[in-house]
Amino acid sequence: MSETTNPIARIETSMGEIVLELDAANAPITVANFIDYANDGFFEGTIFHRVIDGFMVQGGGLTADMRDKANKKAPIKNEAGNGLKNDRGTVAMARTQVVDSATSQFFINIDDNDFLNHTAPTPQGFGYAVFGKVTDGMDTVDAIRKVKTGNSGMHQDVPVEAITIQKVTVEV
Repeated sequence: MSETTNPIARIETSMGEIVLELDAANAPITVANFIDYANDGFFEGTIFHRVIDGFMVQGGGLTADMRDKANKKAPIKNEAGNGLKNDRGTVAMARTQVVDSATSQFFINIDDNDFLNHTAPTPQGFGYAVFGKVTDGMDTVDAIRKVKTGNSGMHQDVPVEAITIQKVTVEV
């Protein structure tokens, strides 16, 4: 990835800023999807709703009352076979058990999570599509990963105090 040619996303959170370099060459569908959500203002008011120290921090789809934010776009094709790895500081798309089910939710890897990488074109081996990396603000990510978490309804690992995504801007 090269900072001079790739889009840069700035995620303003209630705990500080996180800057991402998006890898448009290796994950064009995923990057375009993320930029569309950002440009539509969709991420504003969503939270980091799943935080597991030693694993990842996930956000971009739920509101502070733990409800899905409305107006999600159609799911996108999973680009996990793009050669990018779920290493510390990379950003990837969250999804369900269905391979091509990612919409708005993303996660930032806290550690190298090799078990999330693409290993085979099967549902079990498909993996999670990495589409960028943190270039600034890993201290913010590390602060988020250390917050106290608990349960909220059927959700586990939810920060006790909401960590809000206030704004996401993209420089292309």
